[in-house]
Amino acid sequence: MPTANLPTIDLYYERAGEGPPLLFISGTGGDLRVKPNLFDGPLARAFDLLAYDQRGLGRSAKPDIDYTMADYADDAAALLGHVGWPRAKVIGVSFGGMVAQELALRHPDKVERLVLACTSPGGAGGASYPFHEIQHLKGEDRARFLMPVSDTRRDAAWAAANPETYAQFVAVGSADPHAGEPGREMGARRQLEARAGHDTWDRLGQIACPTMIAAGRFDGIALPATQEGMAGRIPGAQLQFFDGGHLFMIQDRTANPAIAAFLNG
Repeated sequence: MPTANLPTIDLYYERAGEGPPLLFISGTGGDLRVKPNLFDGPLARAFDLLAYDQRGLGRSAKPDIDYTMADYADDAAALLGHVGWPRAKVIGVSFGGMVAQELALRHPDKVERLVLACTSPGGAGGASYPFHEIQHLKGEDRARFLMPVSDTRRDAAWAAANPETYAQFVAVGSADPHAGEPGREMGARRQLEARAGHDTWDRLGQIACPTMIAAGRFDGIALPATQEGMAGRIPGAQLQFFDGGHLFMIQDRTANPAIAAFLNG
């Protein structure tokens, strides 16, 4: 199991595929033990793909201290150095998109091209759904609550009309094979605390690399209007909406090819 022993944190990471170097930064609660994951998808066939468990999550270290968005960005930059990549293409999904913004701002020389997927800038530009406010919801209750938020088409009427599919989604959304693991709840809470303070809005104009903002038309977590605001703030940013909610990269088969084409542009 490859672990990067960095100056400030030990990060578990995986790497696979052939092609240009691509760093993938995962979303809230991301854990590479959960399968299938991005290494089972099309990006691993088009790039030399590097992904990792962020601090406090998965098989990475879980120090019981305050985490900041700057910490997460610096972790990503240090991991690139560990694997010997002076710079890379970067895709950040959801919370990972927030980290990717900070990475592009704090370490601009490290980012060749940038994809910000279903994410938000915070501050006056709008934040993603406040997960820190629903930490009390667990298991099926959380899955049911978040379903119409993740995809606004999946409302009560949809659930009533599609009971079997609804039940399947609840089962998948509530499963946590690593619940109760030492440090897991604390690390997840630390991540949400850092996420709540995310704000790059006033600095987005400093992002100088080619940037694509990819989003789902029915995303209630990272709102479409927020994506439009980011696109207007980042110089030359390309905005593309896809047919889906927060999981549009799975829901719309055209999403990954479009993202890959941009990254290889």
